[in-house]
Amino acid sequence: CNAQLFRHRKTGAQVLSLSGDDENKVFGASFRTPPPDSTGIAHIMEHSVLCGSRKYPVKAPFLEMLKSSLNTFLNAITFSDKTVYPVASTNLQDFYNLVDVYLDAVLHPRITPETLKQEGWHYELDAPDAPLTYKGVVFNEMKGGYSSPDDRVMRFSWRTLFPDTIYGHEAGGDPAQIPNLTYEAFKHFHESYYHPSNARFFFYGDDDPEKRLEIIGTALDEFSAIAPNSAIELQPRFDAPRTIEYSVPVNADAASDKQTRVMLNWLMNEAGDPDESLALHLLGSILLGNSAAPLHKALIDSGLGERVIGGGYSSTAQQAVFSTGLKGVAAADVGTVETLILDTLKRLAEDGIDPLTIEAAINTSEFRLRENNTGAFPRGISILFRALLQWNYDHSPIAPLAWEERLNALKTRLSRGERVFEQLIRRYLLDNPHRTTAIFKPDPDLSEKEASEERARLDKIRAAMSLEEVQSVIEDARRLKTLQETPDSPEALAKLPRLTLADLPGNHTIIPMASGTLSGVRVLFHDLPTSGIIYTDIGFDLRQLPADLLPFVSIFRRALLETGADDLDMVALAQKIGQTTGGISVQNWTSAIVGESGNGPAAWLFIRSKVMPERLADLNELLRKILFSARLDNGERLAQIIDEERARMEASLIPGGHLYIGQRLAAGFHDADWASEQMGGYSYLLALRDMTGLMASDRSQIISKLEQIRERLFRQEAAIINITSDSKGIDAAKDALQGLAGAIPTGEASYLTWNRPDYPVAQGFTLPAKVNYVAKGADLARLGRSVNGAAVVASHWLRGGWLWDKIRVQGGAYTANCVADPKSGIVYFTSYRDPNLIDTLKVYDDTAGFLRSIADNDLERERAIIGTIGKFDRYELPDAKSMRSLQHYLNGVSDSWLQTMRNEILNVTASDIRNFADALDDLAKNGRIVVMGAEDKLTKANEDLSEPLVLTRLL
Repeated sequence: CNAQLFRHRKTGAQVLSLSGDDENKVFGASFRTPPPDSTGIAHIMEHSVLCGSRKYPVKAPFLEMLKSSLNTFLNAITFSDKTVYPVASTNLQDFYNLVDVYLDAVLHPRITPETLKQEGWHYELDAPDAPLTYKGVVFNEMKGGYSSPDDRVMRFSWRTLFPDTIYGHEAGGDPAQIPNLTYEAFKHFHESYYHPSNARFFFYGDDDPEKRLEIIGTALDEFSAIAPNSAIELQPRFDAPRTIEYSVPVNADAASDKQTRVMLNWLMNEAGDPDESLALHLLGSILLGNSAAPLHKALIDSGLGERVIGGGYSSTAQQAVFSTGLKGVAAADVGTVETLILDTLKRLAEDGIDPLTIEAAINTSEFRLRENNTGAFPRGISILFRALLQWNYDHSPIAPLAWEERLNALKTRLSRGERVFEQLIRRYLLDNPHRTTAIFKPDPDLSEKEASEERARLDKIRAAMSLEEVQSVIEDARRLKTLQETPDSPEALAKLPRLTLADLPGNHTIIPMASGTLSGVRVLFHDLPTSGIIYTDIGFDLRQLPADLLPFVSIFRRALLETGADDLDMVALAQKIGQTTGGISVQNWTSAIVGESGNGPAAWLFIRSKVMPERLADLNELLRKILFSARLDNGERLAQIIDEERARMEASLIPGGHLYIGQRLAAGFHDADWASEQMGGYSYLLALRDMTGLMASDRSQIISKLEQIRERLFRQEAAIINITSDSKGIDAAKDALQGLAGAIPTGEASYLTWNRPDYPVAQGFTLPAKVNYVAKGADLARLGRSVNGAAVVASHWLRGGWLWDKIRVQGGAYTANCVADPKSGIVYFTSYRDPNLIDTLKVYDDTAGFLRSIADNDLERERAIIGTIGKFDRYELPDAKSMRSLQHYLNGVSDSWLQTMRNEILNVTASDIRNFADALDDLAKNGRIVVMGAEDKLTKANEDLSEPLVLTRLL
């Protein structure tokens, strides 16, 4: 990229302009927003500025653009000290439209008292004798966050290091403090910080760099300079380490002795020295970057806990931090964990770090920096976030981007024998008294106690209200609801910039693919520009496995890379992978197969790798060892993997509840989703708990299962290889992998049928959460309904309209979703961090009526079509394109099928929408329900449900 940094003469605003050959253009507006307290003022402001502006006086221009744009990213992020508003699109006009809407949103928002009430918090009373409650989007979002013990651990550990600065506050908002935020403080916050004098604007991509300055100059012309006073004070250094204790919520029967979490935290370097930050980032990778990293391995090998926690080195604040610890620790072992971490660091500083571990970490980091592969996330936004690591604190934004010279200088220091990383351990970790030990003890009564405290606060407030004040709260809530339910006028909506159907390409973009064989194994070739990197995927059909082996697949996946292989133990294997490749990973994937009447599953295990051509021989050797000689009998490591997996799953239940309920719901309809749930959902969690007992009593049973998977799975007849590079790289890969393909055992592949069990019509999973996750869905194909392009358009329309308005805006949930899968015929709804349950189910059931009421709105239908095509044509890097092409090959999604689907989407009519509404009536009558939430809420919901929830405790 060509990088240019500008300062606006009149206001002092800064603009970083990066011009390069990337069609995925990015704009970002960033403001330094130090929170004065824990009311969540910065987080609520992030939501609120996107709720209408001077130029675009609609309720949610952000949402309207989300519905009808070709964007590749459209959102906003609140950090601990800054708020960032990035957008991205490959379509130039769409990009300019998004920039215009976002600039007006952040500089001229309509921040009304009602905005704060909706996005932040407000009192709500349904009737004079009803209980007073809190409502608000951010309020419920943060209640959901605080329900997760692991979320609390990360938030509170960070804050222990900064008791005297803004980082000691909860930028997202503490649910107990959010109701203290006043409208006056809220308004003043925007006036103080959302000003060009406090702004950093960013552009990236192949758009005209002169046009960028014209756009920003015009937007800032009416402003004059101010002194925003947003500078952040440094935290004074501690004289001695400190220990702090907290409580985290658990269910009563889960409060075993090994429920404590221990985290050690250090305050590290200050922003402004990118050389030091680069070295410390590498140190974090060396110590904790994978399961074989020395500090990570020491923690797991100790047996003191079940999972390593903490993010290692993080430089997202003005003063960086380093955190690590263990989850699942006995109360008596807390001090031992602290001693173990410090002793391990002391040993590494004194004896030295294995040079191969350092070499592997540096090679892996360099490969990632050169590849700059951010997946579906726009590269430009990743670059913006890297620039802000220095830029937000008034240092050069370009310094952290120009990494090559710094990395070479570091390599030179190492080549001279300098003990760079040992010195960093000594300086920042061992000899640094600014350290905290945060101990998180399980408290089975905490959730109830906090709920009681909230209820007591509300009851006290309610008791102090006069009759007039009570009536005022009721009327305020009614006015807010009326405002939320009143649609934007056509005149206001017409002011939003928009594309038309004529701006959309009519033809599906074909990914180049050729096929062949290597030693009897099917091979797909994708000739794509990969900057010389060769991407290789080796897949094996999981339908060769009987159903009882599916829960062991995810353990098998990890065991291939984490138990050692052939003559390499797990440390040596990790080092070899890091030294010679850009990474090797293993993943499973499932999908319905097109044309199988909803019955056929595609289920595969993929070993994915990336490498430079000169390292193909090393990759070939590594893959042979991993596939055929992984040490699946390494019982000690298997026990650790199972403990880590169980802890990871349990930690993800509350933050990812919507994913689990959607997966469980779909599992009752289709074999592909059922298999996915066996390998990564609730059923997998149950299996992990059983495996924990088996490892203690008879680990040979688990080892036998893994050996059976290897023996059954690795067959030439049920294998496929996917190679992605330019033509020269493909030829090199073919030559290198010929022998590997031939070494895969031959033998007739046996494809098995999985018999799915019948699940209850209504299931409820209980856990100590303060919010709910609510799903309802049906296999519409089995009900004789068509799930086609119209269903895809309607689901997109619903996400940004009906569900957003009813469940988020009015209901207070964080979000809601509608999924329509044309391959399987399954359609389902989910909600996320939802204070409601029965009301949400009613919204789902009323959806058909809403669709009928808007089916004839040609403008809104066209906008929904445009937004759907934007998701249909998602931007992808070459390796992602190749994997999608491979998956399409395996699940029967041909180019002709995709073109047909595209045509259906582009030509959706009002009649098509009404037909899908009829299908949703069937879903309302015949759908299944899956819910996660607190046991008392689910039990109470059963009083109102015609089909009571069958309850199961998760945590």
